Amino acid sequence: MTMPETLPERLVRRAITWTWPLYILGALYVVGPVLAWCLAGLTVLSLYLGPAIRPDLRATGPVPPLVLCWCIGMAVMLVALWVGHLNWGLGLKQSIKSSIGWAKGWALMALFPLAGAVLPIRRETLVRAQCRLGLWTLCIAPMLLIAPYVGLPERIWTSPLKAVGGPGSEYFSVYFFTFDPASWTPRWQFYAPWSPFAALLGVTMVVFALEERDRRWMAAGVAAGVLMILASKSRMGIVGLVACTITPRLMPLILRSWAWSGVAALAASMAVVGERIGQSVLAGVDAFKSARADSTRVRATLQRIASDRWQSEAYWFGHGRVEPGPHIVEYMPIGSHHTWFGLLFVKGVVGFAALLVPLAWQTVLALLDAVRGPRGHLPLGLCMVIVLLTFGENVEIEAYLLWPALVMLGIHCRETAATAPPPDQLGV
Repeated sequence: MTMPETLPERLVRRAITWTWPLYILGALYVVGPVLAWCLAGLTVLSLYLGPAIRPDLRATGPVPPLVLCWCIGMAVMLVALWVGHLNWGLGLKQSIKSSIGWAKGWALMALFPLAGAVLPIRRETLVRAQCRLGLWTLCIAPMLLIAPYVGLPERIWTSPLKAVGGPGSEYFSVYFFTFDPASWTPRWQFYAPWSPFAALLGVTMVVFALEERDRRWMAAGVAAGVLMILASKSRMGIVGLVACTITPRLMPLILRSWAWSGVAALAASMAVVGERIGQSVLAGVDAFKSARADSTRVRATLQRIASDRWQSEAYWFGHGRVEPGPHIVEYMPIGSHHTWFGLLFVKGVVGFAALLVPLAWQTVLALLDAVRGPRGHLPLGLCMVIVLLTFGENVEIEAYLLWPALVMLGIHCRETAATAPPPDQLGV
């Protein structure tokens, strides 16, 4: 018999399913942080009251060590931000503004895993909700796809909710499509603020949908995710679709002796054809970069400027905030378009380590679980999506849409903690 839906499950299901109506209202950037802090409040109540709280809010167990690591890491982000502001004399007003930005960005990287690990939220609820969102997307897609060919405008409107503040007006704007300034061809961003991010949200949808047991819902989720990837015309989305779906399912082969024999044979053959294959790979990489040469050039220049200024000006705690870039990078902010270079520039080595440690731990945990069995396929795929995002985007300002993946990572922490062997079996 199917278990009744709990209050936290109802909240996350409705938030995912109603993504499109919330996007049309320009409310997605507001809903993400509000949901995170509401779930955090429920989590604290659940842990504090214990069995005295109503059954559908009771904690599923203690906070796993990895989730505590996420919480500590994101708290360190806030401390690094304050120190950076003090070092560069940015003033109290800017520090308060940036702290609110932390509460809407980096804090979500800890709050959603915390909710997933403690509150009674099942992975099946997230999987089905993503597939329902996929069905919404397939129903709306025809109108979006024909829009540029029937004379409809790019942007429909910008919500007055932009008054609450955010990284830019695009987070509160509703679009049919956008024109690529390099080729002047239409690209679609669906409910994301820009197309490359929409592509990786599509990858996330496919990764979730592959866990669905109902074939019809699975088909809806996979079809919608692939459509988002292709319509966004993102190179990273194509890479993610292949890597994040196939790699987790190949991990069990590591435990099989015949797979190791195949690897040994492949390594031996590389001595003969390795040079030719290497040349082909390099040619493919060059073609990949030249597909959007202007974008590649701007990103590379931004990274070089951020790295040079981090090393020479603010090694430990960074500059405290992004800064406007020069004309050579089309005035893009220094510290944007790359999570790791952005962290080094804004929060220094301290902020860099604050994300690296929990993300590496989470990825290794998912990797080991994927080797053992299918339970690790979904979390490993999601970890790979997040890692891909960090190399092309600023992941903290995208957590408001990436949150279902973060909740799932928290659920996986709970699942692995529940099946971990007791200390006496580990020789402790």
